[in-house]
Amino acid sequence: MLILAYAQTAQAQPVQAQQSPLIGLMPIALIFIIFYFLLIRPQKKNQQEHKKMLEGLKKNDDIVTSGGIYGTIVNIQNDVVTLRVDDNTRIKVQKSSIGRLKTAKAEEKSANANKS
Repeated sequence: MLILAYAQTAQAQPVQAQQSPLIGLMPIALIFIIFYFLLIRPQKKNQQEHKKMLEGLKKNDDIVTSGGIYGTIVNIQNDVVTLRVDDNTRIKVQKSSIGRLKTAKAEEKSANANKS
């Protein structure tokens, strides 16, 4: 009778399938993919655009530095840019500190935003 009790309990327990170790890594891989598309990829794209902008700088471009200084490029030497910030005022800044080009389109957008 004891043998029958063991046989019945063995059949009553469901058989657990072996999980693949790769299934355990799926959440980690999913998190990495999400981070890549939400954080890493856009940042790389912005860095590439900024690098292109720095390479395309030329004399008489109006720029804004990352510190908020508006100026016009007077001279470019390797990694140093000379800016005219007023009639008789010139400053030298590192090329990498230039934040963006100041364009007429950007000024029009900000002027329109201020009107509304």
